[in-house]
Amino acid sequence: MNLYSGSVRRLLDSWPGKRRFGIYRFLPLFFVLGAALEFSMINWTVGETNFYRTFKRRQAKNYVEEQQHHQQQQQQHQQ
Repeated sequence: MNLYSGSVRRLLDSWPGKRRFGIYRFLPLFFVLGAALEFSMINWTVGETNFYRTFKRRQAKNYVEEQQHHQQQQQQHQQ
């Protein structure tokens, strides 16, 4: 039972380094794809926001909530 087409098999088999590196020959490709994804998440904006700003905003919100939680615990402990 074939899980993928013959053209995909030919493409994968034609990728250099099969004998020496085996399945690890695809690592540079995935490294470049990961770097491109990271670059796009930081630099591409949709409207007024991007992934980096959203992440930083969420991180700040979590910090504030954590500080409020600690203050509430301290107040309860003092009473």
